Amino acid sequence: MKNLMIALVAAMIFCFASVALADGNKGGGFTGPNGTVATVAEAKKMADDTPVTLVGRIDKRLGGDKYEFRDDTGTITVEIDNDDWNGVTVGPNDIVEISGEVDKDLTSLEIDVDRVVKR
Repeated sequence: MKNLMIALVAAMIFCFASVALADGNKGGGFTGPNGTVATVAEAKKMADDTPVTLVGRIDKRLGGDKYEFRDDTGTITVEIDNDDWNGVTVGPNDIVEISGEVDKDLTSLEIDVDRVVKR
């Protein structure tokens, strides 16, 4: 009887754990902007780690994962890691929406991009 109870409890724990793990990994999430929609000029005045979304063009690659981004108010360096492109391919004539955070220190300012969407 004791072995039967232990087996029953173990089976229940396994079932609940399986459901919890399956439920927690469906791959979905929020796809809208994750910060304040701003211009480059406004982003340059924001505090470090402020979430921001910019709309404009990526003019050129500066080297590595750094790019020059521009809108009607100016240019700013953005850092886009390979996995943050999410399969999107863009050129200098494409309008994109980038979302990320302001990365500001004593000598530099850039946007650390988390998501790129072609418009």
